[in-house]
Amino acid sequence: MTSNHTDCHYCLQSLRGRKYALREENAYCVTCYDNLFANPCEECKQPIECDSKDLAYKGRHWHERCFKCAKCSRSLVEKPFAAKDELLLCTECYSDEYSSKCFHCQKTIMPGSRKMEFKGSSWHESCFVCQYCRQPLGTKPLITKDNENYCVPCFEKQFAHHCYSCKKVITSGGVTYHDQPWHKECFVCAGCKTQLSGQRFISKDEYPYCVDCFSKLYAKKCAACKKPITALGGAKFISFEERQWHGECFNCVKCSVSLVGQGFLTRQDDVLCDECGSA
Repeated sequence: MTSNHTDCHYCLQSLRGRKYALREENAYCVTCYDNLFANPCEECKQPIECDSKDLAYKGRHWHERCFKCAKCSRSLVEKPFAAKDELLLCTECYSDEYSSKCFHCQKTIMPGSRKMEFKGSSWHESCFVCQYCRQPLGTKPLITKDNENYCVPCFEKQFAHHCYSCKKVITSGGVTYHDQPWHKECFVCAGCKTQLSGQRFISKDEYPYCVDCFSKLYAKKCAACKKPITALGGAKFISFEERQWHGECFNCVKCSVSLVGQGFLTRQDDVLCDECGSA
């Protein structure tokens, strides 16, 4: 080295014709520099002299010859490596000991490569794809069916039900009516459009109706009480000569005895038991 420095900053010996090193603009003879500033090697514990290459990683230092895999002893100089519990390992040794296996291909996910994790398992990024279209899922929304992952559009095409009313996909819940799927919010009374999910309803011409609408539109009126006969829940009703009665309303007009299952007589619009009709 050539410089205007003439003496070692520490021992004050002349540097003329000798090698020296600079630190913070001060010149030191090689011996003083190594004694004062050389980093100890993590492997051999000897100082890394100023004429040796000092390889550093996270505040630790190695001779070039000492920078090697802690397991197989192969040099790590200018090669990819990984650290585990303060030990440096080549990628092969690290993979053998610690790397995850891809859930799809069962091959090692090498250090430094992108790893996708889902439901406790790991995938290569290139293996974490939609089962149907084979496009990478990355961090996109996905749906799992029978241990296979699908992007949302493919799942909807392959498996999702479409509402009989609006034709859109039913993503959760839903109602089945006449073997057809419906959104809960689409399953409404054909008359007043009130939602029928969880409610009593009556079917007419393949359309559902709430009880009130069906009664207003279609139910026969009881000849006795004049209220609609809906037959909900299997309620009994009696029909005679185009007239209908609730079961509980089909009584003798005079003595009020029930005529259900009994003989009866008619007088104009009235029904009578045999005794009252014969009197």
